[in-house]
Amino acid sequence: MHAVNDPAHPSPHLGGEPVSPDGYKPSLTRAMPQSRDNDEHPGRPAVGQHPDALERCKPHHEEMTRWRQDLHAHPELGFQETRTAGLVARRLESWGIEVHRGVGKTGVVGVLSAGASSRRVGLRADMDALPVVELNRFAHSSKYHGLMHACGHDGHTTMLLGAAKVLAQTRRFDGTVHFIFQPAEEGLGGAVAMMEDGLFERFPCDSIFGMHNRPSLPVGHFNVKAGAMMASAASWDIHITGYGAHGARPESGIDPILVGAQIVSNLQAIVARNVRPVETAVVSVCQFHAGDAYNVIPQTSRLAGTARAFSAEVMALIETNMRRIAQGVAAAHGATASVDFRNIFSPVINDPNEAEFAAAVCEELVGKERVHRNPPLVMGSEDFAFMLQKVPGCYLNIGNGDHEGGCEVHNPSYDFNDAALPLGAAFFVRAVERKLSLLHAWRGA
Repeated sequence: MHAVNDPAHPSPHLGGEPVSPDGYKPSLTRAMPQSRDNDEHPGRPAVGQHPDALERCKPHHEEMTRWRQDLHAHPELGFQETRTAGLVARRLESWGIEVHRGVGKTGVVGVLSAGASSRRVGLRADMDALPVVELNRFAHSSKYHGLMHACGHDGHTTMLLGAAKVLAQTRRFDGTVHFIFQPAEEGLGGAVAMMEDGLFERFPCDSIFGMHNRPSLPVGHFNVKAGAMMASAASWDIHITGYGAHGARPESGIDPILVGAQIVSNLQAIVARNVRPVETAVVSVCQFHAGDAYNVIPQTSRLAGTARAFSAEVMALIETNMRRIAQGVAAAHGATASVDFRNIFSPVINDPNEAEFAAAVCEELVGKERVHRNPPLVMGSEDFAFMLQKVPGCYLNIGNGDHEGGCEVHNPSYDFNDAALPLGAAFFVRAVERKLSLLHAWRGA
C-alpha cells in the first residue's frame, strides 16, 4: 500500500504519467500488448493472441478516456446515479441499442440482438461512487466535495460502453447481448434491487461476465479464478448497556467502555482460535462509540465492524462466537450486550466452465503469460455475487498498474488507469463473439 498523496505534491497517476497542478492528460500511446505473426497459419490469429478485438477497440481509446474522466468528475452515490444513467442510456440509444431505464431504481439495461439465435449473454458494470473527499488535483478530479470515484466504477462503466459501441458497429455475433449497468454496488444492494425488478426474467442470460480493476496488477494482465474468488461480507453492531455514573465515582456504575474494550480484545480469538487454520476469515472492529463528557461514565457504548469469509459455514461460526463473546463478557461485568449481525454479500463464486472460458478469452487478447489463473483470494466483497447465484458466469480482474505512486481502491488519491480501457472493452467484445459465435450458428449447433 502506498501512502496517501499530499495534495500539494500529487503523486504520479496510476498509468505512470505525472499529475501536474495544471491538469492531467492521459497518454493515448502507452504500450499495449502487440499481436504476433502466425507463420504456421497465415491470416489466422496466432495462438495466445486475438488482436482483432483489441484493434477494433483501440481507435475508441481517446473517446473512452473523455467519457471516463467526465464520469470521474461527476461522481454519484448509489441509487442517485441519475446523471450517469442518463449518459449511459443516451449513448446506447445513439448506437441503435434498445434501452430500458429505471431497472432497480437507477439501473440501465441495453439490449442488442443480431441474427436469429436464442442464445443470450450478460455483461455487467457498476456505476456508483463513494463518500470520499478526493485528494487528487488533476483536471478531472471530482467536482462534488465529499464524493469520489475511488473504486474505479467510472472505468468499469466506460469499458462496457466501449464494448457496446464496438459490438453495435460490427455485430459479429448471433444472439442477444444484455448490457447491465448496475447502480449501488457499494453496500446498498444494487444487484439485488435489479434482480427484484425482474432483471433475469426480463433480460434472460445464459451466462454473465463482470470485471473489476486491480491496483498492483500491471496493465495488460488479467486475474481469473475458478470457484471462490471474493469473500462474503457481514456488517455487525454490538450494543452494550451498563450503568452510568460520575467519572470520579466509577464504583457506583457499570462501565460500558471497559466492557467494550474487553469485547474488542476477545473478538480477535474468533479467527485465531475458532476458525480452522486452513480457512480464511476476517473480523475487524471499525467503530467504538461511547460517552459525550469528560467526567461522565456513559450508560451505553456501541461497537461496529465487518466480517469476511468464503463460506456460509464460517460466517455462521463467526456470528455464533461473536454473540457468545459479547454476551459473556458483558455478563461478567454486570452489563448486557446485544448483537445485530447482518449478512450483506455472498462470496463471489465463479463457475469453473465460465472461468475457463474467460481465461481463454484473456489469453487470446494478451497472451497466456499475462493471464493469472490462480491469484490470491480477495477479502473484499462484491454484490455481483448475487447475479452469479442465478446465472453461471465469471468475475475477473483487469490490471490497473503496479508502479510507484499507485494506490489501492477506496483511497482518496486513487484514479482509474485509462490505459486499461481498450483492454477491458476488448474482453467484453471477444467474450460475446465467442459465446455467440457466427460459426456456431452456421453449423446449426
